[in-house]
Amino acid sequence: MWGIVPAAGQGTRIQPLAFSKELLPVGVRREGAAERPRAASEYLLDRLERGGATKVCFVIAPGKTDILRYYGARVGGLDLAYVVQPAPAGLCDAVFRALPLIHPDEPVAVGLPDTVWFPEDALARLPDDRLAFLLFPVDRPENFDAVLTDADGRVLEIQVKSPDAQTRWVWGAFKMPGRVFHALHALWLERDREDEYFGGLINAWIADGGEAVGVPAGTRYVDVGTLHGYREALSLLADVSPSPLAGEGRSPRAGA
Repeated sequence: MWGIVPAAGQGTRIQPLAFSKELLPVGVRREGAAERPRAASEYLLDRLERGGATKVCFVIAPGKTDILRYYGARVGGLDLAYVVQPAPAGLCDAVFRALPLIHPDEPVAVGLPDTVWFPEDALARLPDDRLAFLLFPVDRPENFDAVLTDADGRVLEIQVKSPDAQTRWVWGAFKMPGRVFHALHALWLERDREDEYFGGLINAWIADGGEAVGVPAGTRYVDVGTLHGYREALSLLADVSPSPLAGEGRSPRAGA
């Protein structure tokens, strides 16, 4: 399974930083008996691997080579690849930059590298055979993409940063077969690439007869991309024992 990590954003909500926001130190990891700072994006890599990914594609901006230097070619059990989003053009554009790597018969999962969420294995609870969103309850759904579902878990609508969100459940990651990923890309092209956020594209997918499910398997979700979220993540992680990235002693390549 491929994992896609859209890491091309400018991180304006938490600037100024001297490095990419995906490398912001959040919590710690163990290297043998020692503890080291842990980059924010390491939490997503860990969760992608626990969810079944063996390969991850980072989508980076031209100037974010510090991410490549930090991670290198492999972390834990994950082989890493990198593609470039030439200019900021939204989440859909970033994620679909990985399209040439994704085979139609292979599942793919997408998560956000400036988030920390629990449980760590929640992604594994999503089905492989359909478009599925991993849902988390939050106090301020208007700051996220709220996912409205029916009693059977079918997605009815994604309310993108709506001040009138009708549910507390928001998506934190999603997974789908490669063929669905390619079909969503085709729909995005048909819509003249007008969808910046995935919520709008998924609403069009549903209106066109497509299906998606929401799985409320998440318990805690924090956006580290703001100063408030960063403080919240530190508080959350203070209650969690430090852990390595998918195994004792496995760490990113030095250099960041």
